[in-house]
Order: sequence, then C-alpha cells, then structure tokens
Amino acid sequence: MDLEAHQFISYFEREQAAQVCKLAVVENFADREIIFQEGEIPDFVYLVLAGEVEFRKNNGNNKYQTVALAKQNDFFGEFGVLDGQPRSAQAIVCSGATLARIPRDGLMEILNNTKGSVVLKLLGYIVRHLRSTTAQYVNQMVHKEKMALVGEMVNTIIHDFRSPVTSIYLASVMLKEFHPDEETIEWCDIIQAQVRRMLGMAEEALEFASGHAVLNTQPVNLDFLLQNFEKLNRIYFKDAKVEFKLNTADVVINADENKLMRVLQNLVGNAVEAFKGCGGRIEISALAKEKVAEIIICDNGPGIPEEIREHLFDPFVTYGKRGGTGLGTAIAKSIIEAHSGEISFRSNADEGTTFYIRLPLISQ
Repeated sequence: MDLEAHQFISYFEREQAAQVCKLAVVENFADREIIFQEGEIPDFVYLVLAGEVEFRKNNGNNKYQTVALAKQNDFFGEFGVLDGQPRSAQAIVCSGATLARIPRDGLMEILNNTKGSVVLKLLGYIVRHLRSTTAQYVNQMVHKEKMALVGEMVNTIIHDFRSPVTSIYLASVMLKEFHPDEETIEWCDIIQAQVRRMLGMAEEALEFASGHAVLNTQPVNLDFLLQNFEKLNRIYFKDAKVEFKLNTADVVINADENKLMRVLQNLVGNAVEAFKGCGGRIEISALAKEKVAEIIICDNGPGIPEEIREHLFDPFVTYGKRGGTGLGTAIAKSIIEAHSGEISFRSNADEGTTFYIRLPLISQ
C-alpha cells in the first residue's frame, strides 16, 4: 500500500501528514530479518506497508514466544517512542515486509504541535492494540496448558494399552504359524499393520503435544503407499458403504511412510464420518507437477461447516463430532509441514470437500 494511505498518516491533518510522510524512510525487509531486539532503545515508529512482522519475547535458552503480529496498515514501536523506555519485545519479519520508518525526534516534534484529536486517535489505536495483544497472549497460555494436558493423557494411554496391543500382535504371529494358509496370513498381516498404526498414532499425538514431529524419512512410492492404504481400509469402507477410488502414478518422494498414512487416515476418516452412515464416494489421486508431488483427496460429502473452515487446522477445533478432540487436522498439518510440504482445501455443501497435499519430489 502507499505510505499516504496508511491509517497512521490519516490521523494527522493534511499539513502535518505531509510532514510525517517527508520524515518517513521506506525500506524492504527480508523474511526472518530482525528489525529490533528486546531491550534496545527506541528510535523509530514503523508503519507496515506490506507483509507481516512478528513480536516475540525471549523465554530463556534462546526460545521465543510470539506475543503479537502486525500486518499491512498496522504500525508498531509507538510505545517506546512515546515513553522512551527500552523495547519490550523482539520484532522480526515473518514474511517479506515493506516498512516505513519514522524517526522518534521528528515525530515527537510534530506531535507536540498537533491538536488533541490526533493524540486521542493514536491513544484509541494503542488501547485496541493492547486488548488484541492481551487476548492473543491469553489464548497462547490456554493452548500451552491444553497441549501439556494432551501430553500427559497420551503418555497414560500409551502406557495402559501397550500391553494388550502387544498381546494382540503376538497372537496374530502365532496364528500365522499354526495356520500358514494364504488367507489367514493376509488377515494376520493386516492385524499387525493396524496394531503398529495404533501405536504410531499415539506417538504422533505425543510428538504434536511436545511441539515437534520426528520423521523417519526414506524414498516412498505413492502408488505403493496408496494401494496399501486401500487394502488396510477395505473392510472399513465396505462397512461404511463408501465407494473408494484410486488414481495413482509412479511418484516417489522422501517421506515418513507411517506418518503420511496417518494424514490420509485422518482426512479420509473425517470424510467417512461426515457421510453419517449414508454412504458416499472418496477418490484419491497422486501425480507429479514439476518439482512437487500432489495428493488430492476428494469426497462428495456435505462439506466442512462454515463455522470452522477458517480455523480447520487449528488445534481443538471440531464441530458436530461426538467424542472429537479437534486434533486430527492439526496433527495432519504439522506432519505435512514437517515434510516441507503444504496442505489446503476447498469445500462447499454442493460439491463436497477436496484436500490438496503438496510434497517435494526427490531431486534427480
């Protein structure tokens, strides 16, 4: 946006606005470039003309917690300029930004000669900004407490069900030894694969609660992975009256196969639940586009409710699901991003929902 159109400039009368614009220096900042550090003496007010700036507090051991975010048409740094106290947080660019810097001395001289209405407008913005920052900080604290509770709960679950699940696994191994016919072996293989998935799902929830995903990556052929996914869910789809279709290609990526299976199970499971026992159609396609592998998951269900679309990938967001935790899509997103990939979706009531997963291809 143009400097003259910024809301900060609009607070001033025409003559003073021109003086402020004359003082301002417009600069481009790269992604992750630090604008100022916590504790520095304030010297500028910054107007955001494009991009975003993140404000972080150092919690010790070089760990930071985000406390606020400034987007286009916002401004920041006014607290230190007005009271002369050191910066209370670090400011870092979180996407390439264009900022206008207004020096403290020149701005204070202009403000000393302004009408009270200008100061009141600035004060109003500062109050709104403080309310927003406080609300964001409180939400982060609540989120951290929820994540800690999830971690404790998952630890308990893993401890409690590891013994019975191991018994099921060993029973299937013995069954294969006593009945080595082809059909029995196939069913026992499915049992063992599902047991491993159950343990993996619990471990992934624990990783998510701790804030990081541990990947065991290797070359994965998406054709093989999706065929295996269909095999493991064949009975599930039949019982739910779901028509399942695959369109696969010989696409190879570097990935953690078990975690990708978890993502697929999560998204497909949500689609099956949305059918509510009435049946439906789910189609998964895999193809290569330049340097990216794309997995497309499409269903003809009722679509994602509008109430949660904007926050679908946020933790604890759920709607109309009995016993839902709201962690499934959040975990799926964290797994895809840990693979340096992207996940998005398109949804409406008439056409159903389509998820798009993009992952890097193995470099040739």
